[in-house]
Amino acid sequence: MTEDELVKKFESGNITLAPLSKRFIAYAIDDFIIAVLMYIAFNDTIFAIGSSKESLQAFFQYLTPYLIIAKIVYQAFFVYLYGATIGKMAVKVRVIYIHNGERPDFYMSFVRSVIRVVSETVFFIGFLWAFASNKRQAWQDVVAKTLVVNA
Repeated sequence: MTEDELVKKFESGNITLAPLSKRFIAYAIDDFIIAVLMYIAFNDTIFAIGSSKESLQAFFQYLTPYLIIAKIVYQAFFVYLYGATIGKMAVKVRVIYIHNGERPDFYMSFVRSVIRVVSETVFFIGFLWAFASNKRQAWQDVVAKTLVVNA
């Protein structure tokens, strides 16, 4: 059975692809959560460095690896355990493995989250890819063989 046939099978079983608008809202919610967590974790450091441009610039360079790790862990953990991040749960969408309709295993959840971060760093081209995909798959979905569907 081809992937297109599987998509049709999912849609006939009342499983439909999530609209990109819901995915965008979920992305915004997830990034807000990560930003709040990072602020809480580094709050003391933020106030200790002062307000000079050079200090802030150095701090953000220092913070970048932690932010990348936080995004990968957050995405991989929630998609593996629940099939959705908090943002996806809020807008009622979930991630499924294209071949069986179940949530991805840990390896694919991890790969998907790494590709998602790569896509962000390359001017969100991987996300824009979803606009041209008939299955609304961003790069991370194509690589991990997943779909984002309405929950």
